[in-house]
Amino acid sequence: MKSFTKKISAAALLAAWVSVSPLASEAAETKSQPVITQPVESKAEHDARMAWWREAKFGMFIHWGVYAALAGSHNGKQTGGAGEWILNDMEIPVADYKAYSEKFNPVNYTPEQWVIMAKKAGMKYIVITSKHHDGFALFNSKVSNWDVVDATPYGKDLIAPLAEACHKHGMKFGFYYSQAQDWTHPGGGAYKNKWDDAQKGDFSKYINEIAIPQTREILSNYGKIDIIWWDTPANMTPELAEPLFKLAHELQPGIIMNDRLGGNFHGDSATPEQHIPSTGYSDGRDWEVCMTLNNTWGYSEHDQNWKSPERVIKNLVDIASKGGNYLINMGPKADGSVPEATVECFSEVGNWMHINGESIYNTTASPFKKLSWGRCTKRLEPDGVRLYLHVFDWPEDGTLLLPGLRNEVLSANLLWEPVPVGTQIDESGVWVKVPGRTPGNMERPEVISLKLKGFLNVEVIPLTFDGSKDFDLAVGEAELTGKLIVEQKESKDNIGYWTDSKDSFSWNFKLKNSGKFELFSSLASQGDTVMEVVVGDKVSPVKVKSTGSYEKFSEPVSLGVFEFEAGQPIQLLVRSADSAWSPVNLRDIKAKRQE
Repeated sequence: MKSFTKKISAAALLAAWVSVSPLASEAAETKSQPVITQPVESKAEHDARMAWWREAKFGMFIHWGVYAALAGSHNGKQTGGAGEWILNDMEIPVADYKAYSEKFNPVNYTPEQWVIMAKKAGMKYIVITSKHHDGFALFNSKVSNWDVVDATPYGKDLIAPLAEACHKHGMKFGFYYSQAQDWTHPGGGAYKNKWDDAQKGDFSKYINEIAIPQTREILSNYGKIDIIWWDTPANMTPELAEPLFKLAHELQPGIIMNDRLGGNFHGDSATPEQHIPSTGYSDGRDWEVCMTLNNTWGYSEHDQNWKSPERVIKNLVDIASKGGNYLINMGPKADGSVPEATVECFSEVGNWMHINGESIYNTTASPFKKLSWGRCTKRLEPDGVRLYLHVFDWPEDGTLLLPGLRNEVLSANLLWEPVPVGTQIDESGVWVKVPGRTPGNMERPEVISLKLKGFLNVEVIPLTFDGSKDFDLAVGEAELTGKLIVEQKESKDNIGYWTDSKDSFSWNFKLKNSGKFELFSSLASQGDTVMEVVVGDKVSPVKVKSTGSYEKFSEPVSLGVFEFEAGQPIQLLVRSADSAWSPVNLRDIKAKRQE
């Protein structure tokens, strides 16, 4: 395999300039840490570097290591956590855990078939755990003998044939690498191994003698590497993170990295894990949902809670409609075989993608905030705009509304069936009619392609409420500024990561009937602070009391009493009123009519 070790010019040393994700263990990033000056690229350079990733949309994560040999159990007891965390969760002595490497013998490993499986599923890139938190390397490392070559009966590098197969089949290839969390090597950083002395040591020595040399190995010995997926940022100071950041860009010009390096280094993509942000990201950053196919990343024979192909397809559509990528995981067994449920699921997903893939690849987020019947993706084309309507639930009359759309529709068709599709436009927007549709839920979304004339023109239509009774302002309908996102906690949406006092959010709406309303919302904050609710010239200050954490929400708190006039445009703005702002999470605002 050709080694890529050449130097690159300063102009080619491209750094990611997307803000650090609030989802990536912000607790590890202290305000006192200096921010390292990072190489800057122009927007055009950044867009060119990210182009293939943004077009791809769909990738496969692979979590594989010695933990697969335990298959979720140790000494006859099942772990209560994820398969790959069994060493930590069950506090297994390191020597006992390392003995399981004798049972890690992937004689049924078929890397080219893995790549073909991913390709047939519609995936465009693969990211594999070169080393996870147990410190075990799937490659032939010269800085540690805790690797597949030296510690297992298999005795061969697992990465080289997979990299070769990816390059052969045009599949983009990347590495996950756990740079700061290592439960077996001395000094291995985050989440200290408190039950075994084997891990004791100096963290900076670990970074310099294990993490940096191993990063050099994986980025030098396997040809073109497209992605490095760091994990986790805890304990990474700027001084420790900088060599890794620079090394990655030096050895692999054009590489894309996520936001989990730490040390205040910016990444190219945010990494929401195991959940889909309700509205994507308001600041336009690139992002990628990483998600398991069952409940665990590493293989566990006890975990049979598999996502259906229908669920994976709808997740992919949902994520693409919000502008993100989907990295779905598989956990191979210790013998190198892939669980049959994984094979079957990916095959079925591939069947859908074979017909409908054009509605996912090279698309961007929906121009509509919310669609009751499904999701929408869009593609900008040289002569206009194309929208793809993904129908999850057919309305009773089989008619779909695209609210506020003002473009003329040049053509409309289903992707998989030659059925006539009718459209018409009125003050509400564009209506799309497909005959012969049975009302109700579609297991696998049907996709309608609409070719529009000219530049996209969508008028924002204010929310309308009756006003004669209570109503809710859903956070998913709010206009967000800055880095705010809508996320879920305890199965409820909330506006989260309001870490910057300059950020704000608002709703625009009208009432059919005038009335006086008291507004309420549940809040979560780690500190006391003050925010303001503004309607017209009325400003209502709200003292926010600490709830102890961002996860613990208060009982509904009054945000003030306001009078709303029927038929008049209303903007309700929520902003900070405290120079020493303490981040707040806020749920839907409930308007209670006062008689």
